[in-house]
Amino acid sequence: MLLEREQECRELERLLAGVRNGLSGVLVLRGEAGIGKTALLEHAVQSAADMQVARAAGVESEMELGFAGLHQLLMPFQGGLGNLPAPQREALGTVFGLAAHAVPDRFLVGLATLTLITEAAVERPVLCVIDDAQWLDRASVPVLGFVARRLLADRVGMLFAIRDGEPHAAGFEGLPEWRIGRLSDEAAHELLVASVGQALDQRVARRIVAEAAGNPLAVLEFGGELAPEELSGAASLAWPLRSGGRLEQLFLSRVQALPHAARTLLLAAAAETSGDASLTWRAAEQLGINPETAVVPGAERLLTLAPRIEFRHPMMRSAAYHAAPAPERRRAHEALAAVIDPTRDPDRRAWHLAEAATGLNEQVAAQLERSAERARSRGGWASDAAFLERSAELTPDRGRRAQRRLEAARAMHLAGEPAAARVMLERAMPDLADPLAAGKARRLEGLIADATGDPPKTPAILLDAAGMIAPHDSRLARDTLLQAVWTAHRAGRFGVGMTEALRAARATPRPQGSPATVGDLLLDGLAALADHHDEAGARLLRRALGSLTGDQPIPDDVLAIFMVVCFAALALYDDVAEGRLEDAEAAVAEGRALVVATGDRVQLNALDDAELQVLAWRGREAAARALGAQVLRNCADKGDALTMRVAHGALAVLELSLGNYEPALRHGLGAFEDEPVVTRDSEVDLVEAAVRCGDRQAAAAVLQAFSPRVQASGTEYALGELARCRALLAADDRAEPEYQLAIEHLQRCRITPQLARTRLLYGEWLRRRRRRRDARDQLRTAFGMFDAMGMDAFADRARSELRATGERVPKRTLGSRSVLTPQEEQIARLASEGASNKEIAAQLFLSTHTVVYHLVKVFRKLDITNRAQLVRALAGQDGPDPVTNADPSPS
Repeated sequence: MLLEREQECRELERLLAGVRNGLSGVLVLRGEAGIGKTALLEHAVQSAADMQVARAAGVESEMELGFAGLHQLLMPFQGGLGNLPAPQREALGTVFGLAAHAVPDRFLVGLATLTLITEAAVERPVLCVIDDAQWLDRASVPVLGFVARRLLADRVGMLFAIRDGEPHAAGFEGLPEWRIGRLSDEAAHELLVASVGQALDQRVARRIVAEAAGNPLAVLEFGGELAPEELSGAASLAWPLRSGGRLEQLFLSRVQALPHAARTLLLAAAAETSGDASLTWRAAEQLGINPETAVVPGAERLLTLAPRIEFRHPMMRSAAYHAAPAPERRRAHEALAAVIDPTRDPDRRAWHLAEAATGLNEQVAAQLERSAERARSRGGWASDAAFLERSAELTPDRGRRAQRRLEAARAMHLAGEPAAARVMLERAMPDLADPLAAGKARRLEGLIADATGDPPKTPAILLDAAGMIAPHDSRLARDTLLQAVWTAHRAGRFGVGMTEALRAARATPRPQGSPATVGDLLLDGLAALADHHDEAGARLLRRALGSLTGDQPIPDDVLAIFMVVCFAALALYDDVAEGRLEDAEAAVAEGRALVVATGDRVQLNALDDAELQVLAWRGREAAARALGAQVLRNCADKGDALTMRVAHGALAVLELSLGNYEPALRHGLGAFEDEPVVTRDSEVDLVEAAVRCGDRQAAAAVLQAFSPRVQASGTEYALGELARCRALLAADDRAEPEYQLAIEHLQRCRITPQLARTRLLYGEWLRRRRRRRDARDQLRTAFGMFDAMGMDAFADRARSELRATGERVPKRTLGSRSVLTPQEEQIARLASEGASNKEIAAQLFLSTHTVVYHLVKVFRKLDITNRAQLVRALAGQDGPDPVTNADPSPS
């Protein structure tokens, strides 16, 4: 019975009603052990008779078995696997061991899970119930958290029960939550009376209620534990009712009161967490237990035996397991390993063998290592790490043990557990006698330092590692050097300079006979730029970037160095800053949603940086300055010079848009660093700010420094920026051709903000020459461009210049996008470009039903009836689209 849970029940019924009405709902029930979370889940299940119910429960001993919880939850829907898009089908098939494909991307696993569940809900609403979520395996938690955060209009409900104080439940933080409180004394008394089924002495009742402290399970267990004469008050009660004040002690005493055969059966059931009754009985037979003697009165209070073996409470499983001495526990695991099919379930068998081991055992350690390899092939890095860690503990040879610990540390790092990886690596390093292994360990140390946000230390560690690796594996050494170059760029003045990293790169040639990889081209190209061989360096970088164009997915080895690829694109002045600020805002919002959905908090700093750039280009003065100050403080604390430079660059743009040239110059100098490779817009902004402040010498020095690189890149963007800088520094009789050349180049690329800024500068120059008519043409065009892009401060600057020419300035316009949320705008844009609902869902990691839901709202907000009208509506144009025979629905 549920007492004092009216609010909780109403909340659950509200969620179920929303699911029935076509929406989705997620709720986390959080509270202490025994507080009634499971009872509320059962109430929800009973109220959802019209729905498909999928259930999973975390088991503490299965936390290392990758995707065990996800597999449990998705079992009712596996018939729909064949209907998934091929990449999603392969992803789920791989993590469940049904197919052998490349390690799937975690977002793809999450999207496949989302699609499988939401497609099942088309036929009938779905309720997913996950009990003891704090004990789900570490691979399943981020996937289920991701799915819960991407549901909207899918007819899916998700309920999680999580025990207080469990760190492994962090992946569900931020989801809608209901905290389950304790019962009042009156409700606890009512529950006790209803449960005991006999006359109850009031003094006894008060004693039980007081010791239960509002915990419903404690009320039931204390009452059920007492003899009739104790309940009636005829016999005195022991003090206290529970040893140490813990329910576990009560359950332990209940287990210990059973005969040996029953305890042994319970032990086997507790050791084998799959709930497979036949497996447990076969193991019991191995232990010499007769089923007829094992099933005794009292055992049913702890567990059910059919159709599956399930303990009534996780603490009961714990009590059944730990009530047995260690030798008996080992024998139980040994019996389970003996009855598990080594072909069908080798990993579970290997784990039981490990738990049965009494000392070092290379044979079992090798089996665990093979299990780790299988987990790795399915993308289960946490399981990979767990198997390797246990394998290392059983390995007799010190060197082999250290090697396995090194591999376990690597898996922990890839599983997103850098702190655990560092500890494991420290245990491995002293016994790594092999020089190459020692170099790999040092490399991993550097990667962990980078992942934990320690930019100053990382480059030196990676340089050291590359030197250790180079005599044995030049390919890995060069890959390590490329990481060192990137981290040196990031650390800047806080760490080892990039010059040292590139010097080491030049001293480490490619392996003989090996074709140049993307990493090789990037490393050699950056080294050439550092040596001022600009043409050769640009050519190598163009080859690297050119090899990644086309429809083929980016290879995994390139994804690992993707930031260096972006780094190279910046060095070549690739078209990357197009002025699509609404799209940028939508991308930042989507990024924050994905960070929350995946629990990847490290990326929040990068999103702050991206948001700062959008705010600066928007001209949102107060918000940009506040966020800029915060980002700069964080960068100084962490030694992140790259983000600091980018933040200064964004603030320089803000001040230029406002006409504040001295602050713009200060920020421009903060964004500029005498680095041997990369040039950026910040240098162009620095030239403008320095000229406006009258420091033409500084502006000329900056222009001279970056001109060779710009000319070597040869892009229209680069040449346009160079011509604009020359125009700013040119004498009056030579400036105009440079402005015109800059406009000519920039018109042939996608960098619309810089074209608008060039027209603004040219218009300002023309007005100061008293050529008002010509100035109006440039300023009017610049104003229109800034206005359309939503660059308010630059638009105001252009408006002021126009007024100075005597022009009557048109009113500001507000495009249709301003009425859309960032996610609606993103979906609308993709739809306007011809993407289908399934393609939009896959790109944005949503369900197709959520896409349709958003498109219906977009059509209503924009007052349109078909997709063909989206392009015009998003451009802010009025009037119906001439195409009238288009599909009138958003589907």
